[in-house]
Amino acid sequence: MTVAYIGLGSNLGDREQTIRSAIAAVQGVVAVSELRETDPVGVTEQPAFLNGAIAVETELSPRELLQSLLAVERELGRERGERWGPRTIDLDLLLYGTETVDEPGLTVPHPHLHERRFALEPLAELDPELVVPGRGRVDELLAKLD
Repeated sequence: MTVAYIGLGSNLGDREQTIRSAIAAVQGVVAVSELRETDPVGVTEQPAFLNGAIAVETELSPRELLQSLLAVERELGRERGERWGPRTIDLDLLLYGTETVDEPGLTVPHPHLHERRFALEPLAELDPELVVPGRGRVDELLAKLD
């Protein structure tokens, strides 16, 4: 079993209910962070996000896990439009154990993880000593953002 970390986000509709539905649909959830309201990044003219993270234990490969997350997004009405635009649900594979993956359509750790407070804070809540391969500990990465 591998422990993977998934970022959760929503800024359309009933954000909290959609995130709770996503958590219920993901297999192997072992820990859930608090949800926090955050300002949008990239495209700033859109509603605020609700963000959090979950830890899952999985036997799926990183690609299989990503495919299962995309299926959950589709089930919950996610329509892909503008990059960084508004969305009903966003499930990002942030970390997959200590592995690094760089394949078409899949990069782990998530390429912007180390610069995004809205992703690092929930990870630090789940495990402050968690290490982002090639970047360092989550708590140290957060301190660098201050």
